[in-house]
Amino acid sequence: MTEGIKKPRAAARAIADVQSGTILAAVEIAAAPERVFRALTASDEVVRWWGSAETYRTTGWSADLRVGGRWRAEGLGADGNAFHVGGVFVEVEPPLRLVQSWEPSWDPGASTRLTYQLEPIDGGTRLTVRHQGFEGRAASCRGHGEGWEMVLGWLDGYASEPPAPLQHYVLRLIAPRPSFMADMNEGERAVMQAHVAYWSAQLRAGTALLFGPVADAAGPYGLGVVRVPSEAALRELEANDPAILSNRGFRYQAAPMVRAVTPK
Repeated sequence: MTEGIKKPRAAARAIADVQSGTILAAVEIAAAPERVFRALTASDEVVRWWGSAETYRTTGWSADLRVGGRWRAEGLGADGNAFHVGGVFVEVEPPLRLVQSWEPSWDPGASTRLTYQLEPIDGGTRLTVRHQGFEGRAASCRGHGEGWEMVLGWLDGYASEPPAPLQHYVLRLIAPRPSFMADMNEGERAVMQAHVAYWSAQLRAGTALLFGPVADAAGPYGLGVVRVPSEAALRELEANDPAILSNRGFRYQAAPMVRAVTPK
């Protein structure tokens, strides 16, 4: 009698175990794990859904999505007070698992451990959150538990909606001089290593499709193909590249692809 009938998706729920100092929260989202993982980690996505007018708004998000990389969120409460929370990525396994430390400005000196586990299910993704390390801090444990139930509800409402069409761009990173590949100094080499780590993280997140150096006779350049929801997201990617942040003369040229043919 039940064959062919889909179960309703589970709404966001959170339980705070103050004895063990652990919060467990879960929600079922009508979107693929790749979509949910990106909503949790991409700077142009997080600020769209994390918060509400009645509570607080996340206004900025940055993440070096690799083991050992740092992340940081900034925001404003409904009362106008600023806050931030950040930490370090401990495990990064897109799109099914992410583990990071959690160090909030509203709980100075406290560092806890946050785990996202994404499981494909019929019709979407089951997201389980484990937030641990609240031993001896019952009020903070309860408060974070209530917070996670709200957060997963916001995420469900956002990620379940059809995503905005992604645009493809071809990027060229122009080196400071034509001889750069042959005569870069130690400082420039360190910048290039940070540049590769940055784009490797974008590759793992699905924002970058490919990247690498091109030995053109007219001068070397870096080539990349990215897919982003807007030109503003593209400009943010460029601006956060360690090569640009180094102020050593690197610059980007970008062109939108009229049509991108990709594997099905």
